[in-house]
Amino acid sequence: MTPVADYFAPVREDLRGLTANLKNLIGAKHPILYAAAEHLFEGKGKGLRPALVFLAARATMPGGDITPRHGRLAEITEMIHTASLVHDDVIDGAEVRRNLPTVNHHFGNRVAVLAGDFLFAQSSWYLANLDNLEVVKLLARVIADFAEGEIQQSLTAYDTGLTFADYLQKSFYKTASLMAGSMKAAGVLSDLPLSQCDRLYDFGKHFGIAFQIVDDILDFTGSTESLGKPAGSDLKQGNLTAPVLYALADHPELATHIEEGLTNPEDLALVLERVRGSGGIERSRELARSHSRLAAEALAWLPVSECKNSLLGLTEFILERMS
Repeated sequence: MTPVADYFAPVREDLRGLTANLKNLIGAKHPILYAAAEHLFEGKGKGLRPALVFLAARATMPGGDITPRHGRLAEITEMIHTASLVHDDVIDGAEVRRNLPTVNHHFGNRVAVLAGDFLFAQSSWYLANLDNLEVVKLLARVIADFAEGEIQQSLTAYDTGLTFADYLQKSFYKTASLMAGSMKAAGVLSDLPLSQCDRLYDFGKHFGIAFQIVDDILDFTGSTESLGKPAGSDLKQGNLTAPVLYALADHPELATHIEEGLTNPEDLALVLERVRGSGGIERSRELARSHSRLAAEALAWLPVSECKNSLLGLTEFILERMS
């Protein structure tokens, strides 16, 4: 599998200073709050979301030369993403993310909630200072979508009546909304026509949904080491994803075990075994492939460039993660 860093090659220099810039942007005066935020950025993932912003910006600017506002947008995107992860971990009671202690485990829930709130507030401040109302609207909608997604997930825990439409909408709110909104925002800052900005939004939307479906598959097929959290965590918390919904269609008797909350380890093991043994995993893979194809098609209008090739390559990379 091609390393993800290879797809980031055209924007490697843009990404190099991202962590240092983020720490400077935090500007927290209280040492504990600063330490919590610093812990987040030191443990951040592979920088996928800011990389998407940088790639979109360079692919749409004359000569590939981006503006300081594009760079700030990428930083804001990562701040929003990181804030959402902190709140997710508090809600889920997670102790490990990406093989590092979560902020709530390391500093306690009170500091973790405040750190997440602070990051949302700081991102909003820098967002406002971009002085572009359309971009402000796009990213403000993203923050609202995060809350909507968490509420939906909480209200539908262990609910075997969850529909695929509900699942895809929740996946959009929790993962794809930020990718779609920030990609479109990059186009807005590049002064693209609305129709082209909308196609960037479509790319982010379908890329994000495919990314989330793959993550949901890996919750059943990945190892604790590769996931950075215990395998089967989503199911244990009552988060019913594509593989589970497909398995329920084939094995309706699983609904009884799931609706009882999976507090019995034997029930959890049984459902995990049935999901892994059903056709739900492969049908979920095909669903991810479908959204990945839609993402790639959304870039058909973009001129050929190294950055466009990287964006298209990333649509393949997220599918390779399923192998």
